[in-house]
Amino acid sequence: MKTLIVPTDFSAVATNAMNYAAGLALAINASIRLLHVFQIPVSYDNTDIPLPLIDIGDLEKIHQDRMDELKEQLETNTSGKLKIEAEAKPGMLTDHLKELCLELQPFAVVMGTKGAGFVERLLVGSSTLSAIRNLTTPVLVVPPRASFHGVQRIGFACDFKRVAERTPVAPIKEWVNAFNAELHVLNVDEKDKNVRDTAGESVILHDLLDDLNPRFAYVDNPEVEKGISSFAEEKKLDVLIVIPRKHRLLEALFQKSHTKNLAFHSHIPILSVHEEE
Repeated sequence: MKTLIVPTDFSAVATNAMNYAAGLALAINASIRLLHVFQIPVSYDNTDIPLPLIDIGDLEKIHQDRMDELKEQLETNTSGKLKIEAEAKPGMLTDHLKELCLELQPFAVVMGTKGAGFVERLLVGSSTLSAIRNLTTPVLVVPPRASFHGVQRIGFACDFKRVAERTPVAPIKEWVNAFNAELHVLNVDEKDKNVRDTAGESVILHDLLDDLNPRFAYVDNPEVEKGISSFAEEKKLDVLIVIPRKHRLLEALFQKSHTKNLAFHSHIPILSVHEEE
């Protein structure tokens, strides 16, 4: 059985991501592991030694009780159709996620964005960004306004550079096959700057993904994120796959200076998948 790991801080965006994950899990017959990681409040005495302000056992019980309530709520909302586990742990979120991913080999980690409303668009909070950068497991970033209505069309934003070495073929195939979805491969370029390289690389990528019957699209736009946004809206994509740190879209998403120019649509979850090593 597939597993989705869903971190939560009990915020509205995290709860929305949890509800999205529940719909996703029902669609692919997956289980859910809810995870809450909390910090232990401390004070310092004259020797600069940190002292917990509350008994650690009591603190763990408080957080675990809250997680148990969240689990019961989700079980009720899904009519008991999902296998759900919930745990609360002290420490650093990324460290616990690494351990869980190693243990469970999940289908994805599902996380919400952070920030007031959508002023920050898809600029994610530090916890989500840290997970994207440090986990090899696919991370699905769910915007505050997203709700699950199935996955029929998946997009893959590709820069067509060294695709044989870098394309994360296995997770792309796993996601497309799990939903029997259409795969739309998109390259955004400005006035065919790299048309010669793109042609050769697209042939290689088509061979790598041939059994998925990918549909290729080439968009002329000097701003990658806007080109992808227009394409995603036109094709009504349900999920967009991107490669972190390598694709310019990720730079646009994670740099606050870009947010005023970012036109990406708020309802489309982004699946961050690391390139092949």
